Amino acid sequence: MTEQLSIPTPAGSFDAIAAGPEDGRPVLLLHGFPEAAIAWEHQVAVLGARGFRAVAPDQRGYSPGVRPGQVADYGMDELVGDVLAMAGELGWDRFDLVGHDWGGAVAWWTASAHPGRLRRLAVVSTPHPGALAKALRTDEDQRLRSQYMRDWHDSGTERRMLADNAQALRRMFEWKVPSSRVDEYVRRLSEPGALTAALNWYRAGRPSGQIDKIEVPTLYVWSTEDVAFGSTAALDTENWVTAPYTFQMLEDITHWIPEQTPEVLTALLLEHLA
Repeated sequence: MTEQLSIPTPAGSFDAIAAGPEDGRPVLLLHGFPEAAIAWEHQVAVLGARGFRAVAPDQRGYSPGVRPGQVADYGMDELVGDVLAMAGELGWDRFDLVGHDWGGAVAWWTASAHPGRLRRLAVVSTPHPGALAKALRTDEDQRLRSQYMRDWHDSGTERRMLADNAQALRRMFEWKVPSSRVDEYVRRLSEPGALTAALNWYRAGRPSGQIDKIEVPTLYVWSTEDVAFGSTAALDTENWVTAPYTFQMLEDITHWIPEQTPEVLTALLLEHLA
């Protein structure tokens, strides 16, 4: 069973789900677009039952209490700052960090900038940003896969995504996420300003600095049917981690790993965190 949390920070209060003893080994799980903390419901519950203190927040823009109005408020420095602010409020000096999709990008940047704060890193779907940048320069397939990121800068994106009972938003999940869960994501993103806030992650532009190689023990999980991230960046990610590194490739699974194969992913996380 999971519990509901509110995590106050200088930026506002983040809604979160959590499980496990307060003094358990801390794990923070970061969701992606267009999801919410409940994408990690299975993982949080199992980690909590195994004695971890697992917390998954609705990230900036997804939590109504942290929904600033300016695009610049969704830059990577702010997103990484949120991770550290939440960890500080939770009393965590060091913690394990898990991320999927955009949450994975935030996890990579956090590990690069603050390796001393992390015990272990696990990233699902999203390759290391350095590997992705190289693939975008050299691999036509990855450029085509990533075209949507540029398309979503258009101001009409929200209207198109929510038209006809949010058909475009629903199609993103490729019928691999339970319909009741998709309904909940659509309900949340239909709130005034919510979808714009989520899309501002894409519109905020690239991070200003360079990302370094990762010095934290890392698990990277990628699936062969991922529509957003191809094999070029996925396979190159190992070259961006200097610490012990584990790569797990899941055959015939889409981008939505945490919800399409929750038991498989949770088992991999438990093995890595152990």
